[in-house]
Amino acid sequence: MMLPACPIRRSGQPSPQHGMTLIELMVAMALGLLIVLAAAASLLFAREGFTAVDAASQLRDNGRFLQNLVLRLGAQTGYKNLRFATETKRLGAAPGNALAPPDIFGVNNAKRGTQSEWDSGTERQSGEVGYGSDILVLRYQTSSATADSATSDKTMIDCAGVAATNAPTEPGDKLVSILYVKEDSAGAEPALMCARSETGAAPYDAQPIISGVENFQVLYGVDGIGPANTAVPGTTDRVADRYLRADQLTVSDGQPASINKAATYANWRRVRSIRIGVVLRGPPGSAKPDGGNQTFYPLGITKDSASGTEGAAFSSSNDPGSRYTPPFDGRLRQTLTFTVHLRNAQDEN
Repeated sequence: MMLPACPIRRSGQPSPQHGMTLIELMVAMALGLLIVLAAAASLLFAREGFTAVDAASQLRDNGRFLQNLVLRLGAQTGYKNLRFATETKRLGAAPGNALAPPDIFGVNNAKRGTQSEWDSGTERQSGEVGYGSDILVLRYQTSSATADSATSDKTMIDCAGVAATNAPTEPGDKLVSILYVKEDSAGAEPALMCARSETGAAPYDAQPIISGVENFQVLYGVDGIGPANTAVPGTTDRVADRYLRADQLTVSDGQPASINKAATYANWRRVRSIRIGVVLRGPPGSAKPDGGNQTFYPLGITKDSASGTEGAAFSSSNDPGSRYTPPFDGRLRQTLTFTVHLRNAQDEN
């Protein structure tokens, strides 16, 4: 039986090969490019989502820190050291000096310098950093373990979270914590500043405590303040009747740039609660641009009963910042609104 003859391959002759045509190569490259673009787009969207989630988480943390800090400072406001509280009760002291500084004070739409007095501020102008933001001043004494101790028990803190070391030696010795908005040390971000003094007098140690606070609004819940925004004798019941701005608690004595301190301080001693409204912002690119500006109501949102349109619960044309429209800059923003009830009596007498 004879086998079929096999073709004889000559030495040095290349074997036939099959490869991709130019069209097949171009199609493969196009498909690979589409896959790479899809992967890059997915990575970009995932990164944007992570940035937004991270920024929102940071804003919530900042908001919780701010709320907890102001709640604690509010609980301390008006506190008297055991020595002076017991002596006043034992001696049956007469009503205090009408010109003694109140334990809570504020300035509407104002900025301050590091060395300013506790009750001073300069009006903010439109376009300035923190325009519309207010100044909040809280005063209180340190606590000591016993009535005759000259050492603080370090339970009272200032706005920077620092515990006081010395107990007061006079009734007027009080810590001062001042909250306001100013650019941080780098001049890049608005920040909530803390100016503090353990002696109650200038100079004050000022430092930023929360970055990204671009709007800080304060209203004061007052008790027994009449239509003319002055205290009405015998009408207090320790419950806030309405909320007023800081400038509405100031009583003029009829002279230019002059106030009636006795009447003004009497109003401040009628404050029973504080309403805080804040707008916090994240870093650039933390929010996807949506093509328009947003309006924020830091003091709360309500709806008009007739039209149903949304508006600010405490907005006023006389209160810059109560209706806040920041520039369109791709930053994530959140509002924080809360109320602090003052625990200690403010000695309205």
